[in-house]
Amino acid sequence: MESGKRENKMKILCLHGFRTSGSFLRKQLSKWDPSIFAHFDLDFPDGMCPAGGKSDIEGYFPPPYFEWFQFNQEFTEYTNLEQCIGYLCNYITTNGPFDGLLGFSQGATLSALLLGYQAQGKVLKEHPPIKLLVSISGSKFRDEKICEVAYKHKIEAKSVHLIGEKDWLKLPSQELASAFHDPLIIRHPQGHTVPRLDEAATKELQCWVDAVLSGHDHVIEDEEVKENYVIDKMDEKIENGLSKLDHESKE
Repeated sequence: MESGKRENKMKILCLHGFRTSGSFLRKQLSKWDPSIFAHFDLDFPDGMCPAGGKSDIEGYFPPPYFEWFQFNQEFTEYTNLEQCIGYLCNYITTNGPFDGLLGFSQGATLSALLLGYQAQGKVLKEHPPIKLLVSISGSKFRDEKICEVAYKHKIEAKSVHLIGEKDWLKLPSQELASAFHDPLIIRHPQGHTVPRLDEAATKELQCWVDAVLSGHDHVIEDEEVKENYVIDKMDEKIENGLSKLDHESKE
């Protein structure tokens, strides 16, 4: 067997904004230093529903465009939300497991909802706990019935929230961050967008990623090395058990 190592990258589901697409979110994130996602496997699905109106990126990025669900002007009533949640849960269980979620705007809002629902045992009961969130211009849902479940307790997943000083969702983004335990907030001077990160913000995000990776065994040895590791651990356990029995017999 050829020796060496292969990397077990953390798998992240990336949810795009309203009336855009997975490929557009991929393009948006290409502004960031590639080292940030070097140890992640990013998945960019399209929204469940075709865009029901004009897209803000029409003329700048090719169609088709999608949306995850629809909502009223006050963001208190939603259409196709339950179907969207079911669609995403099926996608996650079929294509996962996923270690984390990343989202922009509607995608970030939806990602946080899934994390809150999973923590309360409402969805993804058979899927391992999703460990992290990267939220860009996200917000909470405003329906009280949703809030009572999704944000009932602080969400324990590691989270980073990118919030723009000129973003019309600045305050809602801060409110979403407060729903998480020990969130990292990275502020930028831009508006409602996936921002270009300056050197300081890039370093801050890289440090957060390093902390996430330090708690994740993201390098797997080749099969022979793995087998030897398991055998060594079994031998160690047997020896410890025999040593304990020998010690007890002498007492």
